[in-house]
Amino acid sequence: MSLAAYDIKEIETKMRASIDALKREFSGLRTGRASANLLDPVQVMVYGSRMPLNQVATVSVPEPRMISVQVWDRSNVQAVDKAIREANLGLNPIMDGQVLRLPIPALTSDRRNELVKLAHKYAEQSKIAIRNVRRDAMDLLKKLEKDGKMSQDDHRGNSEKVQELTDKLIKEVDSTTVTKEAEIQKV
Repeated sequence: MSLAAYDIKEIETKMRASIDALKREFSGLRTGRASANLLDPVQVMVYGSRMPLNQVATVSVPEPRMISVQVWDRSNVQAVDKAIREANLGLNPIMDGQVLRLPIPALTSDRRNELVKLAHKYAEQSKIAIRNVRRDAMDLLKKLEKDGKMSQDDHRGNSEKVQELTDKLIKEVDSTTVTKEAEIQKV
């Protein structure tokens, strides 16, 4: 293993991946407004296999409180309806030929509180992932120093860089969470 094995850019890329995952999770949290991303986790059983909803239908948002799902193959309408109901998103599709209309109900204060708790859970998972990348980077730095491939001063300096990066990205997770919480609580 050489000094080239330590790359702060690669470490940042790995840490940022957890923030990207957090943002995807947050996009699926319902905030009372319709969003096509709300249906991203829905998997439909068609043609003998599970497929993402967007591979069997077009999802659009014609109104602020309505999602429209245009199923391409008429024989799949029932399967899409069933998949949406079983996804536990709190949505009840209304069938209209090959189109499913999904009215978005207003959020109750209890549901808002549940969504805030869920957002905090996702944020904590993201922070754990960032800390795990930091731990791996610190372990690598120790090994490089132990093997004589990095001086003690370089080890200390690089450790500080990794810690600064970790702190910066944890703050980014916190600010993203605060923004999402405000969005959920907004009436």
